Amino acid sequence: MVQPVVAGERWGARLALITLSFAVLGFMISLAVSIGEISIPLGTTTKAVSNRLFGTAFELSRIHQGIVWDYRLSRALLAASAGAALALSGAILQALLRNPLAEPYVLGISAGASTGAVAVMILGFGYGVLTLSTGAFIGAVVAFILVSALAAGAGGGADRIILAGVAGSQLFNALTSFIVTTSANAEQARGVMFWLLGSLSGVRWPDVYLAAPVALLGFAVSMFYARALDAFTFGVDAAAALGIAINRVRVILLGATALMTAAMVSIVGSIGFVGLVIPHAARFLVGPSHGRLLPASAIIGAIFMVAADIVSRIIIPQQILPIGVVTALFGAPAFALILYKARRPV
Repeated sequence: MVQPVVAGERWGARLALITLSFAVLGFMISLAVSIGEISIPLGTTTKAVSNRLFGTAFELSRIHQGIVWDYRLSRALLAASAGAALALSGAILQALLRNPLAEPYVLGISAGASTGAVAVMILGFGYGVLTLSTGAFIGAVVAFILVSALAAGAGGGADRIILAGVAGSQLFNALTSFIVTTSANAEQARGVMFWLLGSLSGVRWPDVYLAAPVALLGFAVSMFYARALDAFTFGVDAAAALGIAINRVRVILLGATALMTAAMVSIVGSIGFVGLVIPHAARFLVGPSHGRLLPASAIIGAIFMVAADIVSRIIIPQQILPIGVVTALFGAPAFALILYKARRPV
């Protein structure tokens, strides 16, 4: 008679934690929509969203309605989607590669996206047909295919994937630098640099319609293979002994990671430390089981990115910092603290 009570208490605690997490995320999104050069009360924000979603007729100025719906809400939702997707990618890679330093950009995807974006922006590839985000996405996919082929040709395995990712990153970073150095004017070089540091400026609803489904799809795939990821943390041999199809699962999960990272990088640029730090923070809070780790990583990543976006808009008056700068400023010390806490006793 004791066990059902304990199980019920556990599910009750989990439900309370999930509810609290979504409440915090909702509050952060509301805060992100309210804060800016023009301060908008939370009540006005709620009325503007209600007018668009439910057809209510609250009296609001067209300026406030446009700022809330067309600019800030889409930006906040994209930040949440990107944070969740990058954190999920980091958690998946750290399990698959059995490397606590693995993160989404280890596959060379960010570097490839940068090259694709630069090719469109500076070289004019696509003749006006391809947007910056589309060029970045194509570059990210090409980079992933190249790195995957290189890793497979080298014999496969986690260490080969990491080495192939490093080689691919160096190659595409060199290509990006070559294009910028030889073909860009000062204004183009500044635009490329701002994009490479990560930016949510110019984000609109079509970007959300791409990012949110990709993040949800990545979450669904990763949760489906949560037990397989638990097995991978003990090594490939242990996973194979449990009947897991190693190659198939690895290809599916790496593909999901590549898709999430490529989609987010193509929209917001390179944003570091989210995929590296957030899974460690989630692991510290909920433990190593991926059934809990993956949802925790997604929600914490979403909250972190929305908070970083808020900071990027208010830390310097009348100036917006690249969001990648903010995530690095907070992520690097956080990761150092995680390393310190996890140090082995001498």
